Amino acid sequence: MAKKSDASPQSPANEILREAAEVRYADQLEALKQNDTEEPPTNWHLSPRSVLAYVTGGKTLKAKIGGKAVEVPITRKFFGDDGIVERAIVTLASERALLLVGEPGTGKSWLSEHLAAAVSGNSTLTIQGTAGTTEEHIKYSWNIARVIAEGPRPDNLIPSPTMVAMRKGGLLRFEELTRCVPDVQDALVSVLSDKAIAVPELPDNNMVWARPGFNVIATANTRDQGVNELSAALKRRFNYVYIPIVGDQKTEVKIVQQRSAELLERYNLPAKLSPPVIELLATVFREIRAGKTADGVSLKKPTTTLSTAEAIGVALDAALHARFFGDGEVGPADIARNMVGVVVKEDQEDKDSLKEYAALVAKKRGVKEKAWKDFHDALVEQL
Repeated sequence: MAKKSDASPQSPANEILREAAEVRYADQLEALKQNDTEEPPTNWHLSPRSVLAYVTGGKTLKAKIGGKAVEVPITRKFFGDDGIVERAIVTLASERALLLVGEPGTGKSWLSEHLAAAVSGNSTLTIQGTAGTTEEHIKYSWNIARVIAEGPRPDNLIPSPTMVAMRKGGLLRFEELTRCVPDVQDALVSVLSDKAIAVPELPDNNMVWARPGFNVIATANTRDQGVNELSAALKRRFNYVYIPIVGDQKTEVKIVQQRSAELLERYNLPAKLSPPVIELLATVFREIRAGKTADGVSLKKPTTTLSTAEAIGVALDAALHARFFGDGEVGPADIARNMVGVVVKEDQEDKDSLKEYAALVAKKRGVKEKAWKDFHDALVEQL
């Protein structure tokens, strides 16, 4: 008989698939605010030092939450060089906008969301850049039916996330900026230069001015660089911060472990991901991504970027598979079964990379370790 979930149908866990960062980590943000000894910049919820503490974690604070005195551990949100986070925070406190650049899956959007949550208490003012994004998405649009009946009035204007952020003195998140066509990108130039949006349809009060604290966090994938190159004018208004792929295996294992645990909790999964399985997963990803094993065996690199985010996705898929079609314990074979679709995503010839890894690395290691043998056998079966 299936075990009944502890969550009721009316509980937030069942009503919302994914909470915004400022909601999920509200206790941590409140604890940092109560213990903040420095003056935040205008319209910032936390001081720069507390924003850094929220993102990098590593401390426990005493705070009054819900009328009770409790100790709140501040968890690490971004695993990487703390200097990157510091540069991002300093940029947001300046007149220049912030552009986070890196390979797909390196945590640019994750960092963007948490910075917005800590700085302005709202990470939901977001524009998703696509080929279909228009200037209206960046500036404003109109309620056409009411404009026809009443004419252009402030009440009939539909503000964009940009305009809302400007009025509140908050942060705007612009995802995948280079996916937008140049004409749409350039709509940001006046916003970043003048800190204002003109509304010529209104005869009076036709300017919306940004309040102190307003700024923009944009993201761009290095693989999309050149799809729609930023103009020189727009580049000058951004401070570029490059987010590299995780540098060492120990950190990557820690990221996969923490994020997988959070996702398993979100999906209310009783499946278990043991540290050895996560370490095997991280090892496979790192070696195929680098084109070389730890013991010096050269490998063919796939065209797909095997980021840490993809490893987390494989871990979650393996946990779901083990939950619904296994005994709930995630094993090396579950990892192998869910890897093929991640690696062979852009080019079917990338199967050769997995075949080579199975033959030259996994098979050899499987002679001594059962985990690697299980991984090898399941991978060969999928290929």
